[in-house]
Amino acid sequence: MKEAREAFDAISEAIKETGYEGKVFIAVDAASSSFYDEKKAAYMLDGKETNDHGMLKFYEEICGAYPIVSLEDPFFEEDFHSFAALNRKIGGKTQIVADDLTVTNPIRVMKGLHSKSMSCLLLKLNQIGTVSEALSAAGMMFRAKKSVMVSHRSGETDDCTISDLSVGIASGQIKTGAPARGERIAKYNQLLRIEEHLGSKAKYAGMNFRKS
Repeated sequence: MKEAREAFDAISEAIKETGYEGKVFIAVDAASSSFYDEKKAAYMLDGKETNDHGMLKFYEEICGAYPIVSLEDPFFEEDFHSFAALNRKIGGKTQIVADDLTVTNPIRVMKGLHSKSMSCLLLKLNQIGTVSEALSAAGMMFRAKKSVMVSHRSGETDDCTISDLSVGIASGQIKTGAPARGERIAKYNQLLRIEEHLGSKAKYAGMNFRKS
């Protein structure tokens, strides 16, 4: 694939061909800091350099053309302004998720909320380092009527604490990767055990995953 849109075409076609159109949607982790050149203040997209305005236009176009319901880290990790601009443009349809922007740090979460740079926080326990700080960051989001997505980290173990945390704070969202390896399957198995334990009290968020 030479262009990003080819990937979205392939995913959308797979959803359609398997009969899940209108049931399965796309969540994107752009990880934009990984293809941003600070010295040039430019992003490398489809083999070409572009600026923040070019990226903003690109995200508007793909979120309008494909069933994208969640977009994580669309800009460089210090660009609160561009996050906010995109949130204003497409935030009603697609949640804007902050990971590298906020790093589960309550101080940066507060800045993100004040600047209206996000509608969802990616919550990583071992990113901030303590449960109390992670819960503080989540509480800020919930009080602002914004969403929280509990997430794994790269280099995970089969510990399934984040499954309990996701259900415990009623986040409605968890990011733990495709069920392709044991450390990921462990999280999904724990969610199944929790559902079994709760019985009829268990509620699946479905398309109501967003708090805002």
